[in-house]
Amino acid sequence: MRKLYHLWLSPQSRKVRVLLKEKGLEFDLEVEKLWERRPEFLAMDPSGNGPVLVEHDGRALADSQAICEYLDEVYPNKMLIGFDPPSRAETRRLVAWWDHKFGPEVSEPLVFEKVMKRFMGMGHPESSVIRIAHQNMKIHLDYIAWLTERRNWLAGDDFSLADIAAAAHLSCLDYLGDIPWADHPGAHDWYARVKSRPSFRPLLADHIPGLPPPKHYADLDF
Repeated sequence: MRKLYHLWLSPQSRKVRVLLKEKGLEFDLEVEKLWERRPEFLAMDPSGNGPVLVEHDGRALADSQAICEYLDEVYPNKMLIGFDPPSRAETRRLVAWWDHKFGPEVSEPLVFEKVMKRFMGMGHPESSVIRIAHQNMKIHLDYIAWLTERRNWLAGDDFSLADIAAAAHLSCLDYLGDIPWADHPGAHDWYARVKSRPSFRPLLADHIPGLPPPKHYADLDF
């Protein structure tokens, strides 16, 4: 059986999980506590960042975008990066936006301060870091609204990896109850559509030991 080594509130791990489900590919999940730096895991992913997908033949694939590109090429039953060069370029641009701009500005500091510090025994959250991340979040939520006013989905007419990447990040923050949905109806309506997809439902069933999600997290009519 295919296996995905992941971490609970890792947007990159969640991105791969949703893509696998969209393609109808079966897999098992294995929680990897990245801070433990297991030699066996580092042998598969020297960066230690995860996720790692191990295919049926034992081939280990590291880096979420590399995994997604691989899966889209090897299992083309449902193309999620795009059907032509312009759409693929736009999808990749937006995936990079979420993973390399929204991540450092918003999701990474919030997850680190509110969750990872607890698991790693690094003390209390830093309120100033959380405040700045919340301020940064507003710009990105407005960007989602701007895009969806002009497109059916984030990268164009069709649901794509751009939507998966954005929703993966937001789902982590929604688990923490950190998104002011009422102030951002455009982003809310788009996320509600993603949230209702069968591929996204397993994420809504996640339950981190000692850190339950807010009541609205799994509610499709939130």
